[in-house]
Amino acid sequence: MSEDIPLLPGSPRRLSPQAGTREGQGPKHGQQYLQTPGPRAPGLQGSSSRDPGQPCGPESARSSSVINNYLDANEPVSLEARLSRMHFHDNQRKVDYVLAYHYRKRGMHLAQGFPGHSLAIVSNGETGKEPHAGGPGDIELGPLDALEEERKEQREEFEHNLMEAGLELEKDLESKSQGSVFVRIHAPWQVLAREAEFLKIKVPTKKEMYEIKAGGSIAKKFSAALQKLSSPLQPRVPEHSNNKMKNLSYPFSREKMYLYNIQEKDTFFDNATRSRIVHEILKRTACSRANNTMGINSLIANNIYEAAYPLHDGEYNSPEDDMNDRKLLYQEWARYGVFYKFQPIDLIRKYFGEKIGLYFAWLGLYTSFLIPSSVIGVIVFLYGCATIEEDIPSREMCDQQNAFIMCPLCDKSCDYWNLSSACGTARASHLFDNPATVFFSIFMALWATMFLENWKRLQMRLGYFWDLTGIEEEEERAQEHSRPEYETKVREKMLKESNKSAVQKLETNTTESGHEDDEDKLTWKDRFPGYLMNFASILFMIALTFSIVFGVIVYRITTAAALSLNKATRSNVRVTVTATAVIINLVVILILDEIYGAVAKWLTKIEVPKTEQTFEERLILKAFLLKFVNAYSPIFYVAFFKGRFVGRPGSYVYVFDGYRMEECAPGGCLMELCIQLSIIMLGKQLIQNNIFEIGVPKLKKLFRKLKDETEAGETDSAHSKHPEQWDLDYSLEPYTGLTPEYMEMIIQFGFVTLFVASFPLAPVFALLNNVIEVRLDAKKFVTELRRPDAVRTKDIGIWFDILSGIGKFSVISNAFVIAITSDFIPRLVYQYSYSHNGTLHGFVNHTLSFFNVSQLKEGTQPENSQFDQEVQFCRFKDYREPPWAPNPYEFSKQYWFVLSARLAFVIIFQNLVMFLSVLVDWMIPDIPTDISDQIKKEKSLLVDFFLKEEHEKLKLMDEPPLRSPGGGDRSRSRAASSAPSGQSQPGSVMSSGSRHTNV
Repeated sequence: MSEDIPLLPGSPRRLSPQAGTREGQGPKHGQQYLQTPGPRAPGLQGSSSRDPGQPCGPESARSSSVINNYLDANEPVSLEARLSRMHFHDNQRKVDYVLAYHYRKRGMHLAQGFPGHSLAIVSNGETGKEPHAGGPGDIELGPLDALEEERKEQREEFEHNLMEAGLELEKDLESKSQGSVFVRIHAPWQVLAREAEFLKIKVPTKKEMYEIKAGGSIAKKFSAALQKLSSPLQPRVPEHSNNKMKNLSYPFSREKMYLYNIQEKDTFFDNATRSRIVHEILKRTACSRANNTMGINSLIANNIYEAAYPLHDGEYNSPEDDMNDRKLLYQEWARYGVFYKFQPIDLIRKYFGEKIGLYFAWLGLYTSFLIPSSVIGVIVFLYGCATIEEDIPSREMCDQQNAFIMCPLCDKSCDYWNLSSACGTARASHLFDNPATVFFSIFMALWATMFLENWKRLQMRLGYFWDLTGIEEEEERAQEHSRPEYETKVREKMLKESNKSAVQKLETNTTESGHEDDEDKLTWKDRFPGYLMNFASILFMIALTFSIVFGVIVYRITTAAALSLNKATRSNVRVTVTATAVIINLVVILILDEIYGAVAKWLTKIEVPKTEQTFEERLILKAFLLKFVNAYSPIFYVAFFKGRFVGRPGSYVYVFDGYRMEECAPGGCLMELCIQLSIIMLGKQLIQNNIFEIGVPKLKKLFRKLKDETEAGETDSAHSKHPEQWDLDYSLEPYTGLTPEYMEMIIQFGFVTLFVASFPLAPVFALLNNVIEVRLDAKKFVTELRRPDAVRTKDIGIWFDILSGIGKFSVISNAFVIAITSDFIPRLVYQYSYSHNGTLHGFVNHTLSFFNVSQLKEGTQPENSQFDQEVQFCRFKDYREPPWAPNPYEFSKQYWFVLSARLAFVIIFQNLVMFLSVLVDWMIPDIPTDISDQIKKEKSLLVDFFLKEEHEKLKLMDEPPLRSPGGGDRSRSRAASSAPSGQSQPGSVMSSGSRHTNV
């Protein structure tokens, strides 16, 4: 006996109108019905456990029996009566994942007798009421356009395949002319157990938690004292308080269920693990109607679904007393008011997964390491302030009695000038150009090494506590899932090579292995155009960056020449030009940063990498290369090139016609380098944080809100007052990865390390920024983004190699800044080789050369000179022979002496710091001693635990059967409770024969 009910939109299969009749009447035109069997015995309801990777066709859909139960539309479930907005409408099954899509209809209206309420279809489940006795009214569907119809059929097949994989679905009716539909997915225990065994997910065993002991008694006492002192800084979360305790974990196995402490099957796997399991099924489920497309990512790329995401654990700002992990994270982590507290890393990992947990652990360690470097940087700066009056060269420059008459700074309009007029610049340069900066540079090079070594140790510690050992197999399994663009490119290649044979191959190709055959992949010949475009585009953009830097140089030269013509602006030429040029550089850097990020993504797409991991690594390398050149090229110019190609009086180097190359200030280029570095660093941090990371997401959210309000005419008022959790999460921004967050911090790490010799306060500003950045990123993840999929990974990947490369390159850059940009080496050479009394008295005079003004080129002499006395010789900063020497204006012996000393310093500094870095690397082991000891101890504990449990199991099975008063076999029931869940039980989807299902 069977009854016929109409096929609702989104049902897992479609049958012809002749499938059945109602009371002898045929169906109306355009209506479709779904043939469903009568009542079934308990425990038989559900779908068959066939391989989800097998594409299902119409025949297989017709042969399988799928029960659709309906909620009574006349008695809808009260939203206030819902126990949780994270469950199906039966208040029992938890929503583990959500698929969303947008639909559109034409000419759709409801037939008579059909209620106007929104219904929910509960697929593959037992709850929900049967339809009305008289049968519901028929839904009359108008014609859909071909594309929408095709997408609908593909969704139906994909959802049917999901149900055949054992998942349970609930979805809304498509009761409006257009709108969004949410497909809620629940993974029952049998599916969770099967997938957890397949994925080898480590879960806690019955053994109680054991303590990770410190190395010795002194270390133990020190750790306890430190824990007591830092207690006000600890977040009040349960996961954070047990950071010295660890569960004995073992990969889940259905044949060893007696090993695990399974009290509640619904809560044994946490929400992140449940959503991860469902996501793995979604990634490998095929859809034959979509050209054998494999996985949800391909369907989203083809606009069949709009979004796929796990649910947040509830609202973060709900006034109710019930606490969830999201609300706890918001209160103890994602607010600016708790900036002084440590991060609850374990709770972050539990909620967001290991990949995001490692990012915030890295960011926290980096921020904490900035504290000692900031303190030392402030001390160096204060040392410069304290010794400014004792600096002999700056005092000599400020002494007006010395009367160093300097050569004109420009042709015609510039006059001779006294060196004492640059007194302020010279005194300010001493704040950053003093002997302490050399030692600070050595310290920062060792600091970078110690930071990376400590991160490796922390990474190993977190990997041990988070059970990330043996994750390599899981990462290899992730490589099997191809990107949708790669599949499309392979399909186009096959169709291009042989139309008929390729089409046949596509139709008969099975997707059990989850990857293409050897001949069905892209070769280097297929990728060559993409590689060529990448190479040419990257060269073009680097050349564009250099061109912009050159353009700013031309702006500085021409503006300085123009301002020098006016007497009113002549005195402030250098300050005006420097400030405006730096601001122009900052604006250009910010604009090109956004452009280069988009271009790097486009270039990586045309390369067509096979897997997501390969795509991410190539994207990171391109984006980092372009943004590195963009951010640091103006700074490199000031540090190493400005003032090096000026020439000398009477033989200046000109740009275009009549514009002299710019030269450094009298105190050197180090002060200008400091100004350039500080403005670009602070500007990037402030503007990117406030505008790009805060303002842009708020504007997007406001735009979506306005868009939703315009489409709210058809929505239910009760539903809008009490939105479901999947509605709230759908309105949030989609998660796009950690690349922008890492990139921002890596560029900042470069500012802190590469030019720290010129700006010792860089770690201070980085620390202040990061204190805000941690909470800003936390708030973004908790309140503004959809919940990301939990991704397991053992390290931060290619970012560590980039950090290591920057650390090594910083040694070289700081060596050249000290040797070439600063006056440290010339002062040492003068003090120990040329000074009469071993002091710096006479240093300024030693660095200035003479020039006979009568040898100035015609037309370059100062016009209407206002200088008090007649000038015969003017001075300029360089080591050259005087006019009365046999070889006038040639480089002097002092020049070659200073140059050789500079090169010698670079070699000595680089090798010394590299040696100290290697020494620090060798002294600090990558794996903490207590962790390596505990890994060995855990293996023995696991063996002892196995033997004990096996002994108890055998002892229990050898006991004589004791009859209970009800006639049951007590020992048999206890043994059955420890049997694997894969065995046949009433209500189980799987039988004992399907324990090792092919997935």
